[in-house]
Amino acid sequence: MIWSLLKRKKSNAALVTRQYEAITAAARSPVFYEEMDAPDTVIGRFEMITIHLVLYLRRTAASGPAVQGLAQEVLEAFFEDVDHSIRELGIGDTGVPKRMKKFARMFYGRANSYGEALEVPDQAALAEALSRNIHPDAGVAAPSMQALAEWMMRTATALQRVGEDTLASGQLEFTADHAGSKDRAG
Repeated sequence: MIWSLLKRKKSNAALVTRQYEAITAAARSPVFYEEMDAPDTVIGRFEMITIHLVLYLRRTAASGPAVQGLAQEVLEAFFEDVDHSIRELGIGDTGVPKRMKKFARMFYGRANSYGEALEVPDQAALAEALSRNIHPDAGVAAPSMQALAEWMMRTATALQRVGEDTLASGQLEFTADHAGSKDRAG
């Protein structure tokens, strides 16, 4: 973990840190847990960070090489954070790789299903994917994910208006409310 941090370009380190902190801070917004039925658990927070990161990566995929490089480093910071969190939970060195593979499959599976629904756009399919991932054991009794799906659709659209300079400087901010500006998504 520490070696990858040391390898990171010093010029990008501050940008990566700023952007990743903005993503994780937005994912911790109480509105997701109090009003949009995300569980306030370790896995629930993983789900919310994943959602924000998926939205961020979808937007940066259409950007130039500098922004895409920064986005790749933000993604690496996410997986370093997951690795650190697994270790903090008491998982030994021999169990970490197995769990990291599981979390990587979870992340990329979600990125794929959410991305497909956002691309169409199909809010019902997105709400279904969110319910399946966020409340996997609830079945038909799962809380509605319509509000979260609506927020994701609205945010994905708002992100298209975010300027390249904002992305390149690691200053993209998310908001959970309905307000927004050209450099805020939500």
